[in-house]
Amino acid sequence: MSDDQTQDSHLLATRAGAVLTLTLNRPDALNALTPEMLNRLADELDSAALDESLRVVVLTGAGRAFSAGVDLKALGGRRLTGGMVGDILDIPARRALDCMSRMPQVVIGKLNGHCFTGALELALGGDLLFAADDAKLGDTHAKWGVRPTWGMSQRLPRRIGYARARYLALTARSFTATKAHDWGLVNGVCAASELDALVETQIEAVLSNSPDVLAAYKDLWRRSEGLPLEAGLALEAQSQYEIRDTNDRLKDFLS
Repeated sequence: MSDDQTQDSHLLATRAGAVLTLTLNRPDALNALTPEMLNRLADELDSAALDESLRVVVLTGAGRAFSAGVDLKALGGRRLTGGMVGDILDIPARRALDCMSRMPQVVIGKLNGHCFTGALELALGGDLLFAADDAKLGDTHAKWGVRPTWGMSQRLPRRIGYARARYLALTARSFTATKAHDWGLVNGVCAASELDALVETQIEAVLSNSPDVLAAYKDLWRRSEGLPLEAGLALEAQSQYEIRDTNDRLKDFLS
């Protein structure tokens, strides 16, 4: 399996077979997010979504953090209106999150370290999340007087429940990866030294399954979110997808 890597100063894109790894690469700044990073991330995701030879996208961080969140210095000293970071950050972040939701590839967040606020909003866009046990997570919007604009108020309650999400938002308390696992926010936790191996095992499991069926699941989840059960069931029953490997996978039973 051949490897290929492209690099700029703040984001690494590494291709290994059917897997693309995107690494936030400002370790000296705990991978704090800048407009340039978010635009590059969105561009890479847009390109990946069109590549049928790609099956999995992994999002992670360099060094000891996934990301500390938005680099407040990237705001250029301007005063914020209504507690909003503004289009310079909002537009590329929302583009990246929308692409993660719509792309047929499975998106795995590998939380190798601390993951706060805007970074947590990005992580919530992934299909699967795995974390090092020493990682800390948190929603600190209220601490800094900044309101959520990348989906925190919607995605976090849906993942861990409204009561718990409200508590975390209103207190701005951090929580451990172990707690995140207990709450269903992340799918697995392990020692930092074992995180790569854990994620590789999960990638292998994903790659063993039908890519068209996985893409269909993602589409159904996205389109049915927020619908009542009956409407969601109707959507599932009425939706049509091209599943190209069914007969090959069932050949031992069809002969």
